[in-house]
Amino acid sequence: MTDPQRKRSPLALDRRHLLTLGAGVFVAAAVPWAARGRRRIHRRRVPVMGTIAEVAVVHADAEQARIAIDAAFDVLRVTERRMSRFLSDSDVGRANRLAHDDVVRIAPETAEVIAAALRWARATDGRFDPCLGRASELWDVTRRRTPPSADRVDALAGRGLWQALELDRDERGGAVRFRDRGVALDLGGIAKGWAVDRAAAALHAHGIEDALVNVGGDLVALGHSADGDAWRVGVRDAHDPARLSRTLEVRDEAVATSGDYRRYFDHAGRRYHHLLDPETAAPHAGDTHSVTVVRATCMEADAAATAAFTEAT
Repeated sequence: MTDPQRKRSPLALDRRHLLTLGAGVFVAAAVPWAARGRRRIHRRRVPVMGTIAEVAVVHADAEQARIAIDAAFDVLRVTERRMSRFLSDSDVGRANRLAHDDVVRIAPETAEVIAAALRWARATDGRFDPCLGRASELWDVTRRRTPPSADRVDALAGRGLWQALELDRDERGGAVRFRDRGVALDLGGIAKGWAVDRAAAALHAHGIEDALVNVGGDLVALGHSADGDAWRVGVRDAHDPARLSRTLEVRDEAVATSGDYRRYFDHAGRRYHHLLDPETAAPHAGDTHSVTVVRATCMEADAAATAAFTEAT
């Protein structure tokens, strides 16, 4: 679903009736948490993976909910330690430092995510490219206030860098090697969705059937909200993030949005955001400001939203 300029009047965000889920794109409609029987909601917010993650569990047993939430956040923290490009000792950090010259061993989970990223790259003819780490570092939209020089950007444009990533998987995990000096892994368009799926699986393994896991706008809704209905999830208006453009009812589904209004800088009348077009190695230019995708898994929704945004006009 794309949302360039919706004609529908947006819904006002009323803090009395909406529960904000972290710093992400979504909000979940509040319900009478004084629940049926003893069921009530247990919530926790934690900064992780460069954003605010929130887990909300509907359960009668507070201790069981606490243990399950601990397990979910453990998954998120492990994913960050292994797959963040900002950590020099993560699998991704080590690969970006060393894999141009030698094979770098990686954990099975990292190999799984890279393999999925390469499948998305092939399926989208490179519109999804997990190897744009050098371009991401060059633009660094959270710190820059002016664009980098055109020659440095052009040097990374249209290279199909994902094709220069070699991945071998075995029973111990995997290994990567880069065949192009321009390659640097950036799994930001897929690893967060993978982590949300695994965090939701951790909740389920601890006996939780009804919950929300939201990491900066990548979200999985399990089962029912506390009132027994589907979870109501609001998508923020790309033109006015304090308002909602729509609400979705989701149950045992994942939702992800890619938008240009969360990480960006403005310069000379143009917005430069973090969603890079592999063909230009620059922030995708177009009239579309956000893309929302609902899929069976958050990893699929995350990757699909990223690819669709860079293809939208």
